[in-house]
Amino acid sequence: MNTKLLLLVSIIAFVFCSCSHKTRLKKQVTDLLHSEIILRGNEALGEEPVTITSFVAERSAGGIHDFYSEGDYWWPDPVNPDSAYIRRDGETNPDNFVAHRHAMIRFSTVVGDLTSAWIVTQDKKYIEQALKHIHAWFIDPETCMNPDLQYAQAIKGIVTGRGIGIIDTIHLLEVVRSLIIMEQNDLLSVDEAVATKDWFSKYLFWLTDHPYGKEEMEAKNNHGTCWVMQAALFAQYTGNTDVSDFCRERFRNVLLPNQMDTDGSFPLELKRTKPYGYSLFNLDAMATVCHILSDENHNLWQYTTEDGRNMQKGVAWMFPYIKDKSAWPFDKDVMYWDEWPVAHPALLFSAYDTPDDAYVSLWSALEHFPVNDEVIRNLPVRHPLLWL
Repeated sequence: MNTKLLLLVSIIAFVFCSCSHKTRLKKQVTDLLHSEIILRGNEALGEEPVTITSFVAERSAGGIHDFYSEGDYWWPDPVNPDSAYIRRDGETNPDNFVAHRHAMIRFSTVVGDLTSAWIVTQDKKYIEQALKHIHAWFIDPETCMNPDLQYAQAIKGIVTGRGIGIIDTIHLLEVVRSLIIMEQNDLLSVDEAVATKDWFSKYLFWLTDHPYGKEEMEAKNNHGTCWVMQAALFAQYTGNTDVSDFCRERFRNVLLPNQMDTDGSFPLELKRTKPYGYSLFNLDAMATVCHILSDENHNLWQYTTEDGRNMQKGVAWMFPYIKDKSAWPFDKDVMYWDEWPVAHPALLFSAYDTPDDAYVSLWSALEHFPVNDEVIRNLPVRHPLLWL
């Protein structure tokens, strides 16, 4: 057998094995979650759309169509209660306005549940209901959200909005994955595709052009990761290859070398008052970036810096602490320590690229449908079939 033919056979064998293990993994996930997916899909059939226009934010400087949230760790000054808020890292102020964030998370959950149910049943009633929510959020002029986040993560007495508020829209990721699946399966009308792509094109432009977007892009921790994660998927849906290419380069040249240590840990997250939860969150976000941006021409999972940093090393570093949290060698999180870990997408996405039974087994054994609000908020990938 000549060299060229041998190389061709090797490539074909590699592609076949790769597709085969991915098909098997998707079947494993489907079999594991099938009954719960149907249950949740049926429950979601009874959920009517609720957008941010249903909740007036009295402290917002924006209008009824503008998403509004407040900085988590900012509290009234006990010495001067009427003055500007002060920061208490890791401690969430329970009196913050959270209605818009909760509405967006609900939107993501309902659409994710419905699209997942369609995947396992092929029953269009689930898609029809999901599209009602999509119309309400992106198309209906009475209820839609403006495609920007100028008033997110505001701080009383200090600022009406901040770039770090962009992290709130990580919960649009699974809505976009649902839209991609609908379009691929001819379940989205031309008008619906045009309207939703127009919305995300405008939001993507804002993310890349507005000072808040640029500021968040340059964030050195999980916020910078989440900017890339969102921009990458929104660019994929809208066909913006320039932004997709930019996100790949940013992962290779900024996120990986600047955030990950040579052992696979994330030092900036370990310095926080919730080092375990933040390490998990950033690992999941990095893994999702790799999953979105990897294709037949680019495999970010296999990309390694000159000093040996790569995503597989990051997952391998965290794996023993997901498996046995008692082995965690750093401080416990000041809040929500008992709620972690759950079924983290980093384990699944890593195994999707490179087969690893230990990762799949651990992911399968963990909680797939958490109910704690803070956990859900920090777990934007909760519907695995949308991604496989």
